[in-house]
Amino acid sequence: MRLSLIAWVLCGVFITISASFAAPLPFPVTARSYLIQVNDQTRWSRAVDERLAPASLTKLMTVLLLMERYQPDVEVVISTAAARETGSRLGLKSGAHMRAQDLLVASLLNSANDACHAIADHVAGDQQRFVALMNQRANEWGLRDSHFSNACGHDDVSHYSSARDITVLAHKVMEYPVLMELIAKKTLEISSADGQDHFHLSNHNALVGRYEGAIGMKSGYTAKAGKCLVALARRDGVTVLLVMLHAENRWWDASDMLEYAFAQSAHD
Repeated sequence: MRLSLIAWVLCGVFITISASFAAPLPFPVTARSYLIQVNDQTRWSRAVDERLAPASLTKLMTVLLLMERYQPDVEVVISTAAARETGSRLGLKSGAHMRAQDLLVASLLNSANDACHAIADHVAGDQQRFVALMNQRANEWGLRDSHFSNACGHDDVSHYSSARDITVLAHKVMEYPVLMELIAKKTLEISSADGQDHFHLSNHNALVGRYEGAIGMKSGYTAKAGKCLVALARRDGVTVLLVMLHAENRWWDASDMLEYAFAQSAHD
């Protein structure tokens, strides 16, 4: 009995000592996968190569492919397939004409699936050929853990990405001043090319206009993907990029993670 008690006490002491030497991640449970970069250097991460549903973070790839041949004022005819898109949408009518720039901003700010599908049609002729182009670029850019089956981010067994790959896309977005200008908009008004239909856009990234230094980027949600986010913020010459996949309390946790990154950078 006494030996058992001593063994139990020693076991408890061992567990306590082990715990005291543990070095847990600063944010162990905020998201299934995340990556935080400070001035382009990865500082904290979790499961960055896990293949997960990316929801509307997919649209970062979609707009990047549009930028390869971007003509902002070119008119795009909305196809029946685009007009029938589900989920987040503007309510574009089949046969309507929209400027490419307006489809771009609607995809980024409102995460509008009908606008996103129209971009795919415009760039490649239809979504099937656009998806082939997405996967071609993914291969060329070294996105080893990404495969796309649609342009907008709908859940599908063959549609996945990773925090590391999404980070690559985020950096490519940052190479385009026009995209950086658009993701920072809190609201915007757009209209069809003939001026008959008007749309009010509100940035789905809740950090923009609320978190100090937030520049924006992209948010997303589906039943399979959960809450996803790419957040970019800058203060006093320090830039923090955060990618979260399958997050729980996306906005609160993102604010805390960004704040922690800025605080730590001040001590470096």
